[in-house]
Amino acid sequence: MSLIDCPECGGRISDKAVMCPHCGYSPCARWFGGEYRSKAEYLGLPIVHIIMGPGFDPLTGRIRIAKGIIAIGPIAAGGLAVGAVSVGVVSLGGVAAGAFALGGLAVGVILALGGLAVGLVAVGGAAIGYYALGGGAAGVHALGGNASDPQAVRFFKDLFGPDIHPGR
Repeated sequence: MSLIDCPECGGRISDKAVMCPHCGYSPCARWFGGEYRSKAEYLGLPIVHIIMGPGFDPLTGRIRIAKGIIAIGPIAAGGLAVGAVSVGVVSLGGVAAGAFALGGLAVGVILALGGLAVGLVAVGGAAIGYYALGGGAAGVHALGGNASDPQAVRFFKDLFGPDIHPGR
């Protein structure tokens, strides 16, 4: 181990140090992404919180969650949440949950769109909902490869227009 000068503050640090003990500079930060948190807040949350890079802090090993009115990151929670895993009023992600959810696995209280969609109105490859539209659809009013409820046909024609054709 040898001592080198910190490129940020000039203090002496170990060549094996993850970060400078004097100023906090970390050469690893550029590989591990960064974070933006707006100073403006609403209801105690930042208006915008963005986490770039992996979903864990390389220095502490803790999970990093973007939390804000608009939250973007590997894991995001907020009014509008965008991330690999997201929870929000409007949620977009690989796994998404919220009032309105869009994702590979989408769970929406009102509307869910995704490969597997679960919600009041669910649209997806596999859809489970009060109104469900999908290759495989299950629900009170289902329309898909396995079901063709007349009320579901009317509902989805009203929602998407007359070009929806069951059984095609």
